[in-house]
Amino acid sequence: MAKKQAKMASAKPKKAEAPKTTAQQLGSLIKSARDIMRKDKGLNGDLDRLPLLTWIMFLKFLDDREKLEEARAGIAGKKYKTAIEAPYRWRDWATNKQGITGDELIAFVNQDEAVRPDGKRGAGLLSYLRSLQSSNGDRRRDVIATVFEGVVNRMVSGYLLRDVINLVDSIHFDSTEEIHVLARLYESMLREMRDAAGDNGEFYTPRPVIQFMVAVTNPKLGEVILDPACGTAGFLTESFTHLEKQCKTVQDRKVLQERSIRGGEAKPLPYMLAQMNLLLHGLDAPAIEYGNSLAVKITELGEKDRVDVILTNPPFGGEEEAGIRGNFPADKQTSETALLFLQLIMRKLRRPSAGHEHSGRAAVVVPHGTLFGDGVAARIKEELLKDFNLHTVVRLPFGVFSPYADIPTNLLFIDRSGPTKDIWYYETPLPEGRKKYSKTNPIRIEEFADCIKWFQLKRRRETDQSWRVQASDILKYDASGTLISCNLDIKNPHSADALEHLPPERLAEDILLDERRIIEIMEEIKAELAEVCK
Repeated sequence: MAKKQAKMASAKPKKAEAPKTTAQQLGSLIKSARDIMRKDKGLNGDLDRLPLLTWIMFLKFLDDREKLEEARAGIAGKKYKTAIEAPYRWRDWATNKQGITGDELIAFVNQDEAVRPDGKRGAGLLSYLRSLQSSNGDRRRDVIATVFEGVVNRMVSGYLLRDVINLVDSIHFDSTEEIHVLARLYESMLREMRDAAGDNGEFYTPRPVIQFMVAVTNPKLGEVILDPACGTAGFLTESFTHLEKQCKTVQDRKVLQERSIRGGEAKPLPYMLAQMNLLLHGLDAPAIEYGNSLAVKITELGEKDRVDVILTNPPFGGEEEAGIRGNFPADKQTSETALLFLQLIMRKLRRPSAGHEHSGRAAVVVPHGTLFGDGVAARIKEELLKDFNLHTVVRLPFGVFSPYADIPTNLLFIDRSGPTKDIWYYETPLPEGRKKYSKTNPIRIEEFADCIKWFQLKRRRETDQSWRVQASDILKYDASGTLISCNLDIKNPHSADALEHLPPERLAEDILLDERRIIEIMEEIKAELAEVCK
């Protein structure tokens, strides 16, 4: 018997099965599910349909993962306890295509108490899921309870709901390849979600901008990455993928799974979408806090609260209530959400220490107004320049967030290595012949290629797109030492517009300098040719 158990324990889990459903079939299946939902009188548009599809897929995903874990535990001779108990597991009530349906299904899903699929009375499905609590350090039940805290089933037809469940049951979340295909499909649905939400003032960061920010910030395995306003987790999934490429051992994967990705989101719908997005990308128990990340007194943040990398696009244009403003220093209180998040990000960056050789670093999307804002905005930027290193500002081309917002935007790159000496600016140009981006012609990652190369140079140089400004030239004080302004809105001195506004004598001098340089180069070429012809 012992020999048999040893043999079983040494057996390896089966390799992931080949994809059971092609990308085309999966796309068709998701489309069919959405078409069914369109027939239901209780749902209005994608803002209702996508959350519904998300929580149904979440339950199927969870059950497939738990069945896989159960099988692995069985091979190792260990017991496994599922996070969701019978008869609430997907396998108990959803897999039988002729099972519970109609009003009975709606009652089981919606009501606090109902007849369960096993014939006994008990908590309804959503009510049960919201009541789950973790124990023994296992966070899965807490994650499930938080995901379902804000979930409401708006479908009124139990028969149509059964049809959707039957379709989702055809997806196999135990196949790695199939999950990757579904993750891509899901991201396309999130883009559609962004389209639907645009009218409600919620704007999601374009994927190429996220990819650029992750690429140049370059998170390393072992570092903690945070997005305090994570939305649907675009920055976090890209960071997870970036770190996954660095994993070489089982221990590396453990670090990635347990100590790398952190997030916060205040709204229930993006919170649920973020959980699903991260699960689909392979993060087993996403550490996303549900709630407003600004609801902490920032002066009380300590080392344990600090992280290595922050990547975020905090909401801007919003206004925070007085209770939230009270969490910030008296001279830096404002209702502008973006400025409050900027202060939170500064406080959350890790200081260099014996245990952490490198200082924390951040990449943040900010609206144009943050650069030239006076008053409270100027005082926050003064602290940014005096206590932090704002080493780079990337000015994004007009219309990157179009058609959802035409607000000019910038990317700030900050670290905590010391005060700012020089700020490098890089202006990303629009492609030749284009006046702005659009929904059908959005920005592409290839357009950041030159900026990525420039960003990674050990010795940067000024070009037509980049220029350098000393921090001391930006901070302006009056005779009494009071701050007058801190204007980071510095135009490109090499642009055609800037040249048009130069005085004639400066233009003449610049032309002469260029001509002299051309003559020098020609003399060098002539000398080299003479050497070759000897």
